[in-house]
Amino acid sequence: MESYALARAAAAALSEKKAEDIVIIKVEEQTVVCSYFVIASGKSTTQVKALGDNVEEKLKKEGLSPVRTEGTREGRWSVLDYGDVVIHIFNEEWRQFYYLERLWDSGKNVEHYED
Repeated sequence: MESYALARAAAAALSEKKAEDIVIIKVEEQTVVCSYFVIASGKSTTQVKALGDNVEEKLKKEGLSPVRTEGTREGRWSVLDYGDVVIHIFNEEWRQFYYLERLWDSGKNVEHYED
């Protein structure tokens, strides 16, 4: 699956479970780590976990599994690494604290996802 299509599929899975403020950030010109970040918020630790589970479930149906995951049990900040697309799911407090959008926004590379 092409990187942007993967980012959109992850955003759709997040939206399906009512994630808030979903953004897709094209970072390929700023880092060699990946091409896209997908960032979203959940209202509770339970929702953050459910959002990550849904992304994994939906992408697994497409034959994709994350290279690695971090923080999925705690429910404050989950990272799902699909190689060229890295998905960050925060609770509201941690998202404000880390504010990744500010670090990676170059003015034209942020897309606010709406289904």
